Amino acid sequence: MASHTLDGPTISNITTKEKEITGEARPVKGGPTAQAQKHAGETITDATVSAIAGGENAITHEDAPRADGPTAFVESLASGQDAPATTVQHTGKLDDSTISAIAEAEKRITGQDGLVEGGPTAQAQKHAGEPINRASLHDITEDEKTITHEVSAVKGGPTATAQSELSKSRN
Repeated sequence: MASHTLDGPTISNITTKEKEITGEARPVKGGPTAQAQKHAGETITDATVSAIAGGENAITHEDAPRADGPTAFVESLASGQDAPATTVQHTGKLDDSTISAIAEAEKRITGQDGLVEGGPTAQAQKHAGEPINRASLHDITEDEKTITHEVSAVKGGPTATAQSELSKSRN
């Protein structure tokens, strides 16, 4: 592991990543920021990455850390990679970034490595480049319900991902 410290800017980036997940104005008690703060000033180790992953799990209730979340950010620092950019342009459109996030959400809810043919990502791709609106959200939701066998969209799923992108574009 490369030597990197859990300093102020690093914890600030963890907080930004956490807020992107929760939509909250402040970090959540027991979340990744709280875990990072417990190790403030320390060199990032497997133990600190594990603590931050535990905090991320506490807010997402998902089996694995998100590809663009706090744990992935800290792991990239620990592995000696440059810190990934934390500034993302939120367009409110079904652009490559949003469709990729929808695909990741689809994979999470299905537990599969690949996408479902005709699933929510396929619907998002049909609307590629368009603003996220009622029609595109409806199409994504209908196929999400088909693959989950639920009566509505699921928390953290493809529809929620698209809605989150739309919300962030309005801030």
